[in-house]
Amino acid sequence: MLYYLFDYLSDVGFPGARLMDYITFRSGAALLLSLFIALVFGRKIIDRLQLMQVGEIIRDLGLEGQMQKKGTPTMGGVIIIISILVPCLLFGDLSNIYMILMLMSTLWLGTLGFMDDWLKIKHHNKDGMSGKFKIVGQVGLGLIVGLSMYLSPEIVMRENVESVDVENSELVVTHRQEDIKSAQTTIPFVKNNNFDYSYLTGWMGRYAANGGWIVFVLVTIFVISATSNGANLTDGLDGLCTGVSAIICVALAIMAYLGGHIIYSSYLNIMYIPGSSELVVFMAAFIGALVGFLWYNAYPAQVFMGDTGSLTIGGIIAVFAILIRKELLIPILCAIFFVEDLSVMLQVAYFKYTKRRTGTGRRIFKMTPLHHHFQKPGNSGIDAILQAPLRAVPESKIVTRFWIIAIFLAAVTFVTLKIR
Repeated sequence: MLYYLFDYLSDVGFPGARLMDYITFRSGAALLLSLFIALVFGRKIIDRLQLMQVGEIIRDLGLEGQMQKKGTPTMGGVIIIISILVPCLLFGDLSNIYMILMLMSTLWLGTLGFMDDWLKIKHHNKDGMSGKFKIVGQVGLGLIVGLSMYLSPEIVMRENVESVDVENSELVVTHRQEDIKSAQTTIPFVKNNNFDYSYLTGWMGRYAANGGWIVFVLVTIFVISATSNGANLTDGLDGLCTGVSAIICVALAIMAYLGGHIIYSSYLNIMYIPGSSELVVFMAAFIGALVGFLWYNAYPAQVFMGDTGSLTIGGIIAVFAILIRKELLIPILCAIFFVEDLSVMLQVAYFKYTKRRTGTGRRIFKMTPLHHHFQKPGNSGIDAILQAPLRAVPESKIVTRFWIIAIFLAAVTFVTLKIR
């Protein structure tokens, strides 16, 4: 809203009003405001949650320090959501389709997670909402985002084109002059890193382009569901999901800024997406919200985000990556989320398989999701294939090491843009 006020002041010649025209200024203001809201009002929200006795329900899994967390306020994800929405409403261009989709995704998944947390508290158990309802909510969001990108005339791109300057023997990268509607995305480790989903539907003849968009929508649904659930599973240690997500978001914000700037896009030889630079404002607010929340969520946590936060965080990361056409980089950038997902799926599948074959179920890991595997000592009476490490790793050390891995993965993700 301040964006429109300053736009009016700029038209009447008010000194300094043109600052709001700069993405960098609005992004910095959004980050600082979201950080302030999370730090100042976050404390008030935590106190309110304590008064309401909205405490985390803990199951005794034999992990060191686990039962000490019992009663810690949960549903702290509302701090993150409020800290995102207020700066975006003040400093964002609310007519921008990318900003609209991000705000809608935040509210959609925030509501889904809030309902799940509320049911857990209401029934005093860890079951919450049925997994089927969560999937329906995630699929619904995937359909909305995918179809919006297909149908909206404002969501376009300009393809990067390589040519050789014969006189100087240099490779020159330019962008086509016209905006096009295309289901193209960025694919790593390929010389021409633009991949069109319609390549997969070439057999459909003149309907290949429409078929490509159908594939794109299906990929969107899968990416949102997998990333949202992965973030949910990663939220098991103090500061783990928050810190890893903040690192991922910094990488995505840089990619959005580069992809929304035609000069930087040419330098990196990536597609240019007109209007997508507005996403940097949203992501700056998101980063500020995460860092502010981490102030209270770091070990020992004073508040947990609950599904209100974790489902929202994963969904925001997924939708953001899809909007800047970087969803195929998610398996690298968000590898921690997917490894957590995979560890649970492998554990359940192997347990069921061995129980059916031998009558006694065996495990691959001492405990899943994967971060809990490191919390249990080896040879602890659990029939698991992987017993290392033999000594339980302290929670704070596990979290720090996961953060280091997240930084490494972010760096590798950027490297893929130039290694072809």
